[in-house]
Amino acid sequence: LPLYTWAMPPDSEGVAITLPIVAQNRGSLAPIAALERPLRWKWDTACVRDGFAYSSHLIEAGLNPRDHLVRDTTIGTVLGDRKVCQFRAMDLWLVSIAIFCLGSAMGAINFATTTIKSRAPGMTWTRLPLTCWAWFVNSFLILGAFSVLLAAAIMLFFDRHFGSSFFVPAGLVVSGQLSGHHGGSVLLWQHLFWFFGHPEVYIVILPGMGITSHLLSNFSRKPVFGYRAMVYATIAIGVLGFGIWGHHMFTSGISPVQAFAFSNLTLAIGVPSALKVFNWLGTMLGGQLRFQTPMLFSIGFVSLFITGGLSGPLLAQPVLDSYLHNTYFVVAHFHLIMGMAALFAVFAATYFWAPLMLGRRLSEPLGKIHFWFTFIGAYATFIPMHLLGMAGHPRQYAQLTDVHYLQPLLPLQHFITWAALLTTAGQLIFLWNLFAALLREKESEANPWQSTTLEWIPLAESGQVQRGPYEFIPGAASDFDPQAGPA
Repeated sequence: LPLYTWAMPPDSEGVAITLPIVAQNRGSLAPIAALERPLRWKWDTACVRDGFAYSSHLIEAGLNPRDHLVRDTTIGTVLGDRKVCQFRAMDLWLVSIAIFCLGSAMGAINFATTTIKSRAPGMTWTRLPLTCWAWFVNSFLILGAFSVLLAAAIMLFFDRHFGSSFFVPAGLVVSGQLSGHHGGSVLLWQHLFWFFGHPEVYIVILPGMGITSHLLSNFSRKPVFGYRAMVYATIAIGVLGFGIWGHHMFTSGISPVQAFAFSNLTLAIGVPSALKVFNWLGTMLGGQLRFQTPMLFSIGFVSLFITGGLSGPLLAQPVLDSYLHNTYFVVAHFHLIMGMAALFAVFAATYFWAPLMLGRRLSEPLGKIHFWFTFIGAYATFIPMHLLGMAGHPRQYAQLTDVHYLQPLLPLQHFITWAALLTTAGQLIFLWNLFAALLREKESEANPWQSTTLEWIPLAESGQVQRGPYEFIPGAASDFDPQAGPA
């Protein structure tokens, strides 16, 4: 996390943790959930894994405490000139971004192709689990977003080493000398970066939405409410996600007409998001709820997604955003969704699929303690940040004790710090639970959650896919029908 906070924009820190986890989970679960055979090109999955690893090593190799300039979001406007930033971290960061983008793009092509060409016999599009729909749409988001980021990184590299002027404007004076660059656009880097940066939010959260839909249906023992509407909402989020990057730039000097357009598009993406929330609630309504650990984390995801999302329409208003943009209000909004909601989905998936991956169930009592520790800690950490933001607390100050007008806010900062430390300490419960399960002998039954999808059906018994992914029969002795097998 510290590596990425130096090399990426301040409100992108959570991606350093959640994006690799989401990508790896997608590679593990997509083939067995709906497909006839494993991924078509296994080397692509290795490229994704190694891309994350190599890019992280390159950043680590190049950064040192003097490289604080690399942190700035508007990195292309001045750091494209080597006279301003001579540190090798900048070049290594650009190389790492290129590797990251190429690995992610190859993985996305692999997943999309596998979903289109290698579905199991009888697995029509309307029988795909919503997890697979989320990963499928996600693949196209990755292709579009990371391609633009790759182009931007190459352009910035050319500015630094080959004398081009994509981002560095004319008239830049460095150490009393006029820079040789001319004609670059100060805002072009921001446009290219945020064209990647906002779809990236949905790259991280869409798999969590798919996992949540899947688990809420399983532990409510009833079909997903509005399956087709959920699919259309997933596609709509993916499409609209490419048209709202400009709300990150309301304070950058874009025209009021552009700000008005981006504001309305940002509000529009709330419609499919709200549809998903209503359908999640509809799925649980009237169901035979089983409050096991995966279900608790899925409900926690819904709660955090609603809470974090409610502040989104406020930040979508250019007038309000001009005040709140550089405050802790944005930190709270961003991390409730990108940091906590996404991780709740990861935890839910881990507890749910652990019997399949490890042959052992994780302890339910420890899992529930872990959930409540994390759930209460998430709200105790990030809800007070909204209050800091409304009080005008800037989000990029490292030293607070010397700023006079922030002194009344220091007790709230102390509370947030302790809440964050205790929440982090609570994750030791999860690690203990995980390693304790690994040390036990394999004991898990074949389908402990009585799930319907293909990954829980032995390959020899799978046969033809006969029905949808969420065929539950409330009140019956055996209240679920597996997807594959006799009709």
